[in-house]
Amino acid sequence: MRPTLDAVAYPDGTFAMVAMDQRESLRTMLADHGRPDDAEAIRSFKAAVAEHLAPLASGFLIDKGYDAPRRPGWILAADALTQNRGGPVLDTHLDESVDPHGAREAGAVALKLLVIWKRDDQQERRVEMARSFVRRCADAGLLSVLEPVAQPADDEPNFDLDTAILEAAEALGPVRPDLYKAQVPSRGVGDPVAILATCQQLTEILPTPWVVLSNGVARDDFPRAVELACQGGASGTLAGRALWTPALETLTPTEALATPCRDRLSLIADIVHKHARPWHQVTS
Repeated sequence: MRPTLDAVAYPDGTFAMVAMDQRESLRTMLADHGRPDDAEAIRSFKAAVAEHLAPLASGFLIDKGYDAPRRPGWILAADALTQNRGGPVLDTHLDESVDPHGAREAGAVALKLLVIWKRDDQQERRVEMARSFVRRCADAGLLSVLEPVAQPADDEPNFDLDTAILEAAEALGPVRPDLYKAQVPSRGVGDPVAILATCQQLTEILPTPWVVLSNGVARDDFPRAVELACQGGASGTLAGRALWTPALETLTPTEALATPCRDRLSLIADIVHKHARPWHQVTS
């Protein structure tokens, strides 16, 4: 039987999920902080984040090779990334090596697909990829989490992030993922009234519940950004860097994960419990 979003939500229907599916970007962050960045270092860091933060989160996102069979709320990344070391993700494709049925048998309740949204000649391909992803998840009895990230095209000098976020929602919302993961308008800085208004527009556009990600938002700005997004109709967050990067900045990462990182996740959870729209209230 296919799960509902309760599988990755708190009992009140809100979300504070942890993303730990970073790949080359995590390797770069480790190296930038003078830490080992080999495969074992990456595995160890991801395992530590899972140990300390997953028990407090409503869901936990991880990539293949680091999965956690039978962990409650386990979400598996199903995207293949085009990314140069030290640079942003330039494009994505469905990772054909991720078997949805096998993932479900191992304990996953959802798959996640990152979609890089640009005003180029690839929009139709990306919409069809998203549609295929949602269908593939449904066929396997899994939830689908779609993560569009808007970026400027190569020949787009006057890129406006908020406009692009809304355009991505208009194009990709109709494929009806179970959960839509959006960028924070204005990266969470600036006029709160404007941020709130853009979040309300997202709520009007999307036919499904949505949450915000943390990439692009300064760590100290993230709690305010989550609060504004939830006041505008978001059901919570699925975030990584805003939660666990303090563990990269110390010689004792497990201590940082056990104290300030857990405290930050608890703060975010309190915000979503207070301000987020429970997913089951989305009726469109």
